[in-house]
Amino acid sequence: MNIKDINPASAVNNPWQNVYWFARMLINNDKYGAIGKEDTLMMNLATALRYILGDNTIDNEQKPFIARDTIKNLALERFKNAYTKIDRINLLCTDLSDKINSPDDIAVLILTIEHVMLPINVAICKIPSNDREYTVEIAKSYLERLGSNGLANVINFWDDAGTNGCLGAERNHVVREFGALRHLIREHDDITIDLILTAFVQEFERRAAQKRKGRAGGSLEDVASFLFDYFKIKADNKPEHFQADIEVDKWIRCKDKWLIGISCKRTLRERWKQVSSADANTLSKFKIRYIWHLITYDEDLSDDKITLLGGQRHIFYLRDDSRKLLNAQEKVGLRDYVRPMSKFIDDIRREQSI
Repeated sequence: MNIKDINPASAVNNPWQNVYWFARMLINNDKYGAIGKEDTLMMNLATALRYILGDNTIDNEQKPFIARDTIKNLALERFKNAYTKIDRINLLCTDLSDKINSPDDIAVLILTIEHVMLPINVAICKIPSNDREYTVEIAKSYLERLGSNGLANVINFWDDAGTNGCLGAERNHVVREFGALRHLIREHDDITIDLILTAFVQEFERRAAQKRKGRAGGSLEDVASFLFDYFKIKADNKPEHFQADIEVDKWIRCKDKWLIGISCKRTLRERWKQVSSADANTLSKFKIRYIWHLITYDEDLSDDKITLLGGQRHIFYLRDDSRKLLNAQEKVGLRDYVRPMSKFIDDIRREQSI
């Protein structure tokens, strides 16, 4: 069959088109209460609907009505004490009823629950919520072998290793569940198979992307915590009543009670606006001696930025072999504001002992 021979209406009018819409309705929290995340309820619904669908003692015309009532009864019973959800559950039952008009529609909903919602729920739970588990042991190995000379390596790979590890977990789950679903529906026609598989992939990716957002931004903050824990350096919270528009990952307290803010990012670009707004007077007001930046990708760190921020008591720790570091160390107006990353821990210990 050529693509020009496919009738678009055959997909639109196909009852299996509702695999996608059922999945979206069951997981929509704002409008419908997200009952699709309730595994026990989902299993009970699928079991009940499967019984109704296979009951030969009732006419097919009656089955959609019984299915609608069953969905409503089970859902409302589960959430009978969740008063803030009742209106959303009722709306879900009403809108589902509009889409359940034949035994085929019941079959579609059963498959959606059993082979889209439940497998995705399980997979999403198994995807790590934190990248840290993929990186800590490797980081320890680097530091045990290289000491503070391995700081740049640890900071550089931390985000990549964590992100790739979690994405790898996502891939493993989606490939396994996709394969199982494809095998289950292999006897359907091509359009139906396409409708079901694309619905699964879209819903899985949407849910996985939400979990990814929860991990985003935390990786390089985690590495700062890890480094201080590893080297047994005490880190404090930000100064009390601190209102300045500046963002750092950790604060260390010097022996004389002044503070040093530690920012651990791949590039300065991510925090340029925040760090440039905190001048030396602002830092003094809150008894902040310096802001130290650990940066692994420094090509956007221009001489002008180093000069401007250096004059505001910002210090940049760059990779020991960094071209930017070697260049800045040769210039009188820049050398005081850049340091090799291998000196970072020694510099902290010195500040805390002076």
